[in-house]
Amino acid sequence: MTKHRSKPVSRRTLLAGSAGAALTALLPKAGWTDQTTTPSLRTIPSSGARIPAVGLGSWITFNVGDSPVLRAQCAEVMDAFFKAGGKMIDSSPMYGSAQSVIGDGLRALGRTDTVFSADKVWISDTDDGPDQIADSRALWQVPKFDLLQVHNLVGWEGHLRTLFEMKQSGHLSCVGLTTSHGRRHQDLAEIMAREPIDFVQLTYNVRDRAAADRLLPLAQDRGIAVIVNRPFRRGGLTQPLEGQPLPDWAGEVGADTWAQLLLKFILAHPAVTTAIPATTKPHHAVENLAASTGPVLDADLSRRLISQVESLT
Repeated sequence: MTKHRSKPVSRRTLLAGSAGAALTALLPKAGWTDQTTTPSLRTIPSSGARIPAVGLGSWITFNVGDSPVLRAQCAEVMDAFFKAGGKMIDSSPMYGSAQSVIGDGLRALGRTDTVFSADKVWISDTDDGPDQIADSRALWQVPKFDLLQVHNLVGWEGHLRTLFEMKQSGHLSCVGLTTSHGRRHQDLAEIMAREPIDFVQLTYNVRDRAAADRLLPLAQDRGIAVIVNRPFRRGGLTQPLEGQPLPDWAGEVGADTWAQLLLKFILAHPAVTTAIPATTKPHHAVENLAASTGPVLDADLSRRLISQVESLT
């Protein structure tokens, strides 16, 4: 398989020129740095470690190529995310330039040792998995990954062997599997039932609820942490709701936006460890983290939210 790698941008390049000057000027005093609410933490069952209930995805949003301006904008999102209490960032070799964008941002912000780094192995020839992982780690510029996941179950048997060996040797903290768009739930359930994985990543939101039938209860039973991807259906949920009035009870659960309500629905499931919305806007990263605070939706409010969203989207 041909490997495509974007040329890393140095810290000097990232912070130089008008884009870098704007970023440097914004970080200490932009409004989103005033965030004082601490996001809630959830436990990784296999280790007992705790991470914030909202992370940061990078699919599409961080695939910005070599543009210093766009890379600086991504670093601004990351900075807002970290300052608001965020920790987990998720990426993949599948996501174009996202890994190198994350790596340059982490280095510029001094966060290479504090981020919870979640990446994936995604290559059909499992013998090439270790090389791809090494390339990914170099792009992230982190000492080691906290979590590596077999992306969409591609070559999962061989890759799991590699990841378990890395964990055993101390070169990796957690091992996981991913699927998306509701694909291969049966296959994923069978692997979850027999393999000692730490994480599973799947799609679950107010309109895509199939994971709640089997995968989420299975994760609870097996002590597997759950990362939820596509919480907003890549804007397919939030965009139709723009301009629509929030439910009259939204304030009672501390939600100021539809995005926060959608995240609160996801986080209401006890199996969910963290959701990973992606964004290009720093204030959205802060708003998303704030969704983990305040009251949790109960079963009645969750049903009412489903009904309202289905009537509007």
